[in-house]
Amino acid sequence: MSVKIRAVVFDCDGLMFNTEEIFHEATHTLLRRRGKVPTAEMFHQMMGRRAEESFQVLIDHNGLDETFESIRVEYFEIFFALIERSIAPMPGLLELLDHLEVRNLPKGVATSSERSYLQKLLGRFELTSRFHMMLTAEDVTRGKPNPEIYLRAAELLEVEPAEMLVLEDSEAGTRAAAAAGAHIISVPHEHSRHQDFSSARAMARGLHDPVIRSLLEA
Repeated sequence: MSVKIRAVVFDCDGLMFNTEEIFHEATHTLLRRRGKVPTAEMFHQMMGRRAEESFQVLIDHNGLDETFESIRVEYFEIFFALIERSIAPMPGLLELLDHLEVRNLPKGVATSSERSYLQKLLGRFELTSRFHMMLTAEDVTRGKPNPEIYLRAAELLEVEPAEMLVLEDSEAGTRAAAAAGAHIISVPHEHSRHQDFSSARAMARGLHDPVIRSLLEA
């Protein structure tokens, strides 16, 4: 007997917004200034993780004699300048939020990014009030792919993990949700479609994919 979905939790970057495109451009710019060229493997290891963990991969991969703290200001100056001209919701996001509200399903966000950053993105599109809870890097001790953030999400939404639909775009996030026992649907994009999503319950072509709606209506 299938479990009825009672809440939905979204990842943020690359799932709700086109920030993976912006992240790639900003990272190329940062490394170009240092005479380095990023690789697909480096981006794979960085995706879905908390900022400090992600940028340690960048530092180690490129043999940089710098720390996360020493490069974060420069990186985020580049990143937020790009956001000002390029940020957009991913196709199908607003329609899916409308659909969830019609069905009266609680919604949350569980991201490896920092709270101030998430609030900035949601606030830009007046989406903050549409989510019942938000979990960020500051709220957990272990980042994705550890399941901590999704176990905590289920607690806050007062549902069993198996009753919670999680939408993720990265391998790390998918593994975290699967390990928590959530019903995970992966929504890969151009920068993550080569990753391992074998732990997902299903794959979707985007947030508009009928596979998501059909699960919600089961």
